[in-house]
Formats: sequence, structure tokens, C-alpha cells
Amino acid sequence: MRVGTNKHVDPSKWPIASHVVDLETSIIREILKISSQPGVISFAGGLPAPEMFPLQDLARIACEVLEKYGAAAVQYSLSSGILPLRELIAKRANDHGIPTDVSNLLVTAGAQQAIELVARAFVEPGDYILTENPTYVGAMQAFNYYRARYATVEMDSDGIITDQVAKVLKKYPIKLIYTVSNFQNPTGITMSHARRTELVALAAEHGIPIVDDNPYGDIRFTGQPVPTLKAMGGDDVISLQTFSKVIAPGLRVGWMNGHKSIIAQFEKVKQCADLHTGTLVQYIVYEFVNQGLLEPHIEKIKADYRAKGELMLKTMEETFPSSITWTRPEGGLFLWVELPRGMSAKDLLPKAVEMKVAYVYGEPMFPNGGGENTLRLNFSNAGREDIVEGIKRLAKLFSEHA
Repeated sequence: MRVGTNKHVDPSKWPIASHVVDLETSIIREILKISSQPGVISFAGGLPAPEMFPLQDLARIACEVLEKYGAAAVQYSLSSGILPLRELIAKRANDHGIPTDVSNLLVTAGAQQAIELVARAFVEPGDYILTENPTYVGAMQAFNYYRARYATVEMDSDGIITDQVAKVLKKYPIKLIYTVSNFQNPTGITMSHARRTELVALAAEHGIPIVDDNPYGDIRFTGQPVPTLKAMGGDDVISLQTFSKVIAPGLRVGWMNGHKSIIAQFEKVKQCADLHTGTLVQYIVYEFVNQGLLEPHIEKIKADYRAKGELMLKTMEETFPSSITWTRPEGGLFLWVELPRGMSAKDLLPKAVEMKVAYVYGEPMFPNGGGENTLRLNFSNAGREDIVEGIKRLAKLFSEHA
């Protein structure tokens, strides 16, 4: 029974903050709604391959965790993350040439929460963030919530063009540099060693932090490894990483690695958001890694994604019009396609869905506009037969409109 007056409440007229009302929904999430229709071959999401999830090991470990840790596994825990997991992450970082102890680490609900904590801690309305052009749309969502502005820098096959970075740093009061240095989302490009050296030097010269969003770094399946920005830049770099791409994204376990003073600030911000990342999933991830299962599992993932990526590239080479170009990633989940100028990937998407294939058009990934003729393809999620068939359908569509 309703208590109070007989007047009807209209929630649509409640005084929601203007910056929330103005916030756009994720274009990728909206396209996923379309591509989830029966029979649609989707290259749209950034989804790992579900058949690669270690379900049997996770089921076993979940039971073992509850037996081994009891109530502690489902109790409140430290905002910074359970100590065994942070110790394990620290050891793994040190093994990769990144001096780290537990005071440098904050466990987060995936790398996406880490980006949001960066935005919440750093960004005030009107602040400029330097990003690659294009950049990860999920990061833009987090920064847009706090009304950031963007100074964008173009990329080539070696990643962000650091000569342009130097000019932008002189022109704008940059608050932070946000980059996806390894197998970039959306382009799949990896920043070269020389560019990393130059970027770290420029950031240090201007006293600006680099936020290196690195969820794909472990998924290199070809080419020569390069040191991480964190290994090269030390305390000048805040590294964001996650187990989402190498175990399972639904666990929502990521982390931040930075100087202990800034990690202490992020911890305060996280306490406002969710107190701590789920205790149970932290213990599950800890046991999975501690039992020596992670590295062999990563090797399986790399083999699977290499085969799928090569198959997609081969099919594109055989079927796409010669006027279309694309990147050749050395790892990760994505490659980037440029259609001839004048073609709109956004306008072609409904036609693609009619042909039962979907992608993400690139325009929303350009912070200051542009990219109408670009699109992102994911090669990790679809099966091999669907990759071939889906690319052939896109080839037919693009040939008809080229």
C-alpha cells in the first residue's frame, strides 16, 4: 500500500546531476545488444574466448578456497586487497623487471575500475588529458564523467608519435598522459621501445604522470617483447593491469601499480566506491596463480588467439578490396580497419547486421571527432568458421560500397 499523497511521482524529473544526464552510454555495449541477436557473427566486443575459460580449475579452486580459508574468504577485507594476492602480484612484477612491493599495489574490480579511480583522483572539470588518437572508449567514459577535455596525438605503426606529444605538452596544461601501450585498444598497435623511451623522458621533463593501461600485455603471440612503460619509467608511471583477459573477466580482479604515496590516495578513493574488491574472487585468483596454473594457461590463450588472428588477417587479405587497410597486431584482441575516405563505418553497420555480422565503428573512439571511415574487429571471441564467414560477409558489404 502506497503511503503519502495521491500524486504520482515522475522519476524522469528528479534532479539528476547534469554531467550524469549528459554522459553517453558505451557504444560498444549498445552494439553488443544488437550483435547478440541470434545468428549474428560478432567481432564487436572485447570478449575473451569463452572456451578458454579454465572452468574446471576455477570450480575446484572455489571449493578449496572455502574449505581452506573459511569465513575469511567471504568476510570484509582490506581496501588495498588481500595480502597474499598482492604479494604474488608483486613477485610477478619483480620477475618482469618492475621493482614492486605490496605498498605499490591496489587490487581493483578489473582494470576499468582502476581507470575510474584515476579519473576520480586526478580530473577536475576542464582538465586536459593527453591520449592517443584513437583511444579506449571505456577510458573516455570514465574521464568524461569528470568533464575532462582531450589533447590527442596521432599514431603510426610505432605507436604514439612523440614529436607531437612534445608539442602538445607545450601547448596545453596536461593533467596526465593516458596510453594503452601494448596491443592498443582499439588499433592493436604496440608502442616501440624508442617511443616508450621518448614518452617517459617527456613526461618526466614536464612532471606529468603516465597512466599505462596494460590489460593485454601478457598476450603477445608474435614479434619481439619490449619493456613495459612501468619498467622503464618507474615511479613516473601508474600501471593498470587485470586478470580479466588471462583468466576470466567475470571475476573482476585487476590492480594498480604505482608509487606508494599515490596508491594511498587511490585507496581512499576506492573506499568511497566499494570498500574493497570481492574477497572470495581475490582468493580464487590467488590460488589459481599460486598453484602454477596461470603461465601455462596464458600459453594456451596465446596459441588460440594467434591462430584466430592469423586466420582473420588471411581471410581479409583474400577478400577485402585493395582500397582498405588494416593493422597487424602482435598480440591482444583487436585489429583496426580503415575504409576509403568518404565511407562511413557507422552508416554501414546496420547493413552489416542485416548480413548477420557486427563490428564496432571507430568514430566514438576519437575524443575530438573524426574516424568516420574506421572500425575495430575483435578476433578472440568468434570461432574459426565464424571468423572466415564473417569476414567474407564484410568483404561483400565493403566491396558493394567502396
